Amino acid sequence: MKAAAIRLGVDIGGTFTDVVLEKEGAQFSIKVLTTYTAPENAIIDGMQQVCAKAGVTPEEIGQIIHGTTLATNALIERRGAKTALITTEGFRDVIEMRTESRFEQYDLNLTLPEPLLARQMRFTVSERVNARGEVMIELDQAEVEAVVDRIAKAGFESVAVGLIHSYLNPTHEQMIRDVLIEKLPDVSVSISSEVSPQMREYERFNTVVANAYIKPLMASYLGRLEERLRGEGVDCRIFLMHSGGGIISIANAADFPVRLVESGPAGGAVFAAHIAGRYGLNKVLSFDMGGTTAKICLIKNQTPKTSRVFEVARTYRFKKGSGMPISIPVIDMVEIGAGGGSLAHVDAMRQIRVGPESAGSEPGPACYGRGGERPAVTDADLVLGKLDPNNFAGGTILLHPDSSRAALETHVGSILEMDAVEAAFGVAEVVDENMANAARVHAVENGEDLSEYTMIAFGGAAPLHAGRLCEKLGVERLIVPPGAGVGSAIGFLRAPFSFEANRSVYMQLSDFDGPRISALLSGLKEEATGFVRTCDADSPILAEFKVYMRYSGQGWEIPIALTEAQAMAPDAATFLARFEEDYAKLFGRTVEGMDVEITVWSVNATTPPEQVARIATADGTTLAKVSETRQLFDPASGEFLDAGVVERDSLKTGHRVSGPAAMTEDETTIIIPASRDAIRQPDGCIDILTKGA
Repeated sequence: MKAAAIRLGVDIGGTFTDVVLEKEGAQFSIKVLTTYTAPENAIIDGMQQVCAKAGVTPEEIGQIIHGTTLATNALIERRGAKTALITTEGFRDVIEMRTESRFEQYDLNLTLPEPLLARQMRFTVSERVNARGEVMIELDQAEVEAVVDRIAKAGFESVAVGLIHSYLNPTHEQMIRDVLIEKLPDVSVSISSEVSPQMREYERFNTVVANAYIKPLMASYLGRLEERLRGEGVDCRIFLMHSGGGIISIANAADFPVRLVESGPAGGAVFAAHIAGRYGLNKVLSFDMGGTTAKICLIKNQTPKTSRVFEVARTYRFKKGSGMPISIPVIDMVEIGAGGGSLAHVDAMRQIRVGPESAGSEPGPACYGRGGERPAVTDADLVLGKLDPNNFAGGTILLHPDSSRAALETHVGSILEMDAVEAAFGVAEVVDENMANAARVHAVENGEDLSEYTMIAFGGAAPLHAGRLCEKLGVERLIVPPGAGVGSAIGFLRAPFSFEANRSVYMQLSDFDGPRISALLSGLKEEATGFVRTCDADSPILAEFKVYMRYSGQGWEIPIALTEAQAMAPDAATFLARFEEDYAKLFGRTVEGMDVEITVWSVNATTPPEQVARIATADGTTLAKVSETRQLFDPASGEFLDAGVVERDSLKTGHRVSGPAAMTEDETTIIIPASRDAIRQPDGCIDILTKGA
């Protein structure tokens, strides 16, 4: 018999697919290698294994929540559908001209990333809507039909429609869509006034192009996944995690796949926020390191920081501005190519570089014995004693230390005159410093001091590196929760159903129009609520209101949260007071005598968040027994030390483990540096603190 209480969370990563089954409060998890050509195969394999662990059958699963990197990878690897863009005459090259800013000011040989669509794939029509939403040039349907005929002849699979100022008046985009549907019923269509109804044409056009580019791929994948699950006897509803930290229906995900670009990392941030609530932590640094990337997110007051623009596929050392901006609601995080599978090499300056290229799961790091010859971070971790070659991924993958040493010596050591251990030390320090630098920059950009933060680490590789990262960042407390190796998949099971609707309508406070504002926000609330109701017909729905404001003449806005009362009965003085309050927090002062303007309006409809009970922490007075030791490299001293080896499951509440130590479990290993002690808390979290703190 099917029970709604049996839920499945599935996260497809670049190397591993994580599957978590939750049954009556108990969790069962498994990691399987991602199958790139048919990702649904890994899901079915993982589901069967985890069901066997839990003693249930697939037919009993009541709900599946899924997150995936497939959308992101398709954009990065440029393997989407053959896509055309229809835009306003004179704006054909917007996605190629970008914003004309230089992400590396002094590089004379700077090469800008290629646009997703070449020029011959971009078509124009004679029409024009002005910045007030008024039609200046009417759209000629005959011209549209002629353009559609050219698109049909060229054999395009998907079409993006992005017209100037369509976020204010979508009529012309809707007319083009109607012609496309009538003449090309088998071609996928995306229009910018639905995908991203916001100002700034470069970001908006790029977003609708990205949506169209991956829409056939994701629709095909989601269809195959549903079919395979039905074949296994699963007939429950399937939901997708979106990049804003909530859950949407599979139908909405198929229509707006661009909202899935950061679905996996978003689940991790939700997971970390849940742990923060359990411990009453208001300043948390979420650190998620998997097989391909590392993600760092600031969580304040148990809520992940959000943004409305995210860059995918940064091409220049992950530098801001070198990627593809996607204008969607997203949990704000910094992501770098630093994972267990990230490959190391020596550059022309004889410096060790790690990532962004990854070995993934096929062939994987050299130690996997699957044909990989170049050294990855996992190879360095193995040589440094962080991993047990006979107990990796619960013993399902046998590691080969000799292959790791050979790869490190060949590709790093022989060039820099180092042995395998020195090369491994160099690779590990480079990747840790890369992550530390990314965290520092992210904190500075947000005006935060990381020494006041607690780190929560999860993902298969994060517990191996988090202790060293804390040493570098001056963070004194680190928490590694249960199920850390599959943290994002657990986060899916904690996330609410939600959808954020937003729209650009320019308004200065000096021209404040209360009735227009309340009507606009009411409409957005209704739109967002409608999306949530497709997932959950019964739960109460909360509305979160936000406006983006700036001083007149400034280039970018800051988000200002409003209560429902402030949104439904808008008042210019209240809006100004809220703006000045948040502006002063960010920049230290306000600007006198300048008008303030609003550019974007947003409403997020969400089911109530899961209530989190605070726990009483243990003080760790009982020293845990350590029956086994192994040699573990200590980067702080630069030498191997005798480290205790402890099974995580053997620890009782209040047990303390003194570093250096390695704490093992099926999905990961927690490395406790010599500078730290670890305490097992009542909820199973491992609380790692600086000695003497």
